[in-house]
Amino acid sequence: MSATPAIATMLTDELRAALTRAQAQVNSLLLGKQQEVRLAYVALLSDGHLLIEDLPGLGKTTLAHALAATLGLGFQRVQFTSDLLPSDIVGVSVYDAQARRFEFHPGPVFANVLLADEINRAPPRTQSALLEAMAEHQVTVDGSTHGLPSPFFVIATQNPIDLAGTYPLPDSQLDRFLLRLQLGYPGEEAERALLAGTDRRDLIAQSLPQLGPEDVLALRDAVNAVHASDPLIDYVQALLNRSRRHAGVRVGLSPRAGIALLRGARAYALLLGRNHALPEDVQALFGAVAAHRLVAESDAEPVALAKAILHAVPVD
Repeated sequence: MSATPAIATMLTDELRAALTRAQAQVNSLLLGKQQEVRLAYVALLSDGHLLIEDLPGLGKTTLAHALAATLGLGFQRVQFTSDLLPSDIVGVSVYDAQARRFEFHPGPVFANVLLADEINRAPPRTQSALLEAMAEHQVTVDGSTHGLPSPFFVIATQNPIDLAGTYPLPDSQLDRFLLRLQLGYPGEEAERALLAGTDRRDLIAQSLPQLGPEDVLALRDAVNAVHASDPLIDYVQALLNRSRRHAGVRVGLSPRAGIALLRGARAYALLLGRNHALPEDVQALFGAVAAHRLVAESDAEPVALAKAILHAVPVD
């Protein structure tokens, strides 16, 4: 879809073309998952973070690597394990005897894009090392605060918590992820192409960056300029209110979740070439924004609850 005139004033033709190429490149690497790829770009353009959850072997890390390959940004990958320490992520202060002072040695979090692979294989203390970074774009070590590069984007993958050797992410950490995606099995045609085609790792290694740091920041500015009408804000607020009194929900959505939903809807509209967000944008994102933030009763499934909440709130 071509951009509207208002969008064209915010984005140059080159930048819009680069964004289109970037999405197409990831779609060519992760076959049959166009909507999931679009949602991944929503998280990036919304200045949020992305959690990809599913069984091993379904393309979580492939999506993360493919997305990072399109960005032309500083990239670091950390494999989360049971013996990983917080200092392995944020860095450590080391005493320099010659200079007679402590010097800070930054960890891998000091990158534009951080891939936290299998984040729930590390214990909660290590998982929490990312909290300040994700929320404030900074880390504090030994009382000193260090700013992170801009843009800063965390892509985390995790296996379902019923697998051996995993720890559930605390609610405060889950809330820092704008979106949670689940990929699922590929369709038959896509799976056949994967089996017959070139190894995805080789294709990712051959990928060329389509965007750079200034491009990502410009796109985020454009997202902020996408209009959200008062009726749309009322619709989002109605979804929040419904989540707090819906059967099977112990703790509903917070105002922060509503802000994330609106910001994501603006990014979704921008990716579709519009200068205004619609209820359809909110609906397309609601499950990915809401399910991991809902605290359900013992027998309730958050994904099903998110769908039920969405269906229970009419669009005026």
